[in-house]
Amino acid sequence: MTTTGTGVGPAVFTSPQHDARNAALLGSALGNSFTVCFTTGLFSHLAQYAPGWFELPARPARLYRVTQGVHVTTGVASIPLLLSKLWTVYPHLVSRPPVRSVAHAVERLALLPLVGGALFLLMSGTANVARWYPWTFNFPRAHFWAAWITIGGLVAHIGAKAGTSRDAVRRTPRDPSLVVSSGAARRSFLGGVAGAAGLLVVATAGGTISPLSRLSALAQRRPDDGPQGLPVNKSADGAGVTDLIDEVAYRLRIEGAVATPLVLDLAELRALPQRKAELPIACVEGWSASARWRGVPIRDLLDLAGAAPGASVFVESIQPRGGYRTSEINSRQASDLDTLLALEIDGEPLHPDHGFPARLIGPNRPGVLQTKWVEKLVVT
Repeated sequence: MTTTGTGVGPAVFTSPQHDARNAALLGSALGNSFTVCFTTGLFSHLAQYAPGWFELPARPARLYRVTQGVHVTTGVASIPLLLSKLWTVYPHLVSRPPVRSVAHAVERLALLPLVGGALFLLMSGTANVARWYPWTFNFPRAHFWAAWITIGGLVAHIGAKAGTSRDAVRRTPRDPSLVVSSGAARRSFLGGVAGAAGLLVVATAGGTISPLSRLSALAQRRPDDGPQGLPVNKSADGAGVTDLIDEVAYRLRIEGAVATPLVLDLAELRALPQRKAELPIACVEGWSASARWRGVPIRDLLDLAGAAPGASVFVESIQPRGGYRTSEINSRQASDLDTLLALEIDGEPLHPDHGFPARLIGPNRPGVLQTKWVEKLVVT
């Protein structure tokens, strides 16, 4: 029985693309994409679930828009990279005997968190972008911890394969069996993988890059598609607030650590000095879009109520339930003049789906923390 040329098993893997150089090149690309995806995902998690030692800055105003867009696009680009990498090394995964030494056993065990974690991250991340949740666990936390496990497996794998990978990408490897494919065939194969990754990026990136929106057939949202030309994830009906919105009865309450608790109706809010700011809604699912907002700076409202300098604020919505009916504005963001209780968008009163009568909008905040239908500010 002949072999594949890789020395790992029967001639069922006849393609010369199952060689170590392809595996090393794809592994390098995948390692880079996973590192970028992990770093931006870590920032996203800290932005949403800030521990006591972390305070999300207000500037740059569009930082979260950029990092989350990069996070989703690198995750999408990683799908063909991972599948191609697994196809390339598959003969080694089913080679016999399965374990040849203690070191080889440890190396193979380290593949479980790496391969399993990578598949889980990309599959669950894609489902989340599509807003399809065939599970009962908390996606952000599961995704976060799976990312740490996967990165740990990646570091262990790099350590185990560093020598072989370096030799495989040399112009003339010391071990000739590491390179089987011809240069032209390799370029064709890797070019196809790169093309698939690029095509997926273009097909999804239009959710945040407006010029690509017409080409992005897989984008979960288009930047200009929605009430008042801005997308929404949760409508007033979906949040269960349609019957609770009453322009006449609306009151904003400011309480907590303030000298003078306030209750302001919509007319009083409109009579206060207004500020305009162009800011994006940047969703954790990767889409984002900018609009021109007009409203009262949160800092002015805190000053009016006599809050201490450096105070932070809990924002509460009239939304009766849901994981994001409240959010926190830390002291840095509360002191930024562009953190607004917005009353208008692009010169018009807010559409109910955008949070009428009043919503929070601030620089460098995840979209889920830009609380809509605000009824209370609790100063801490």
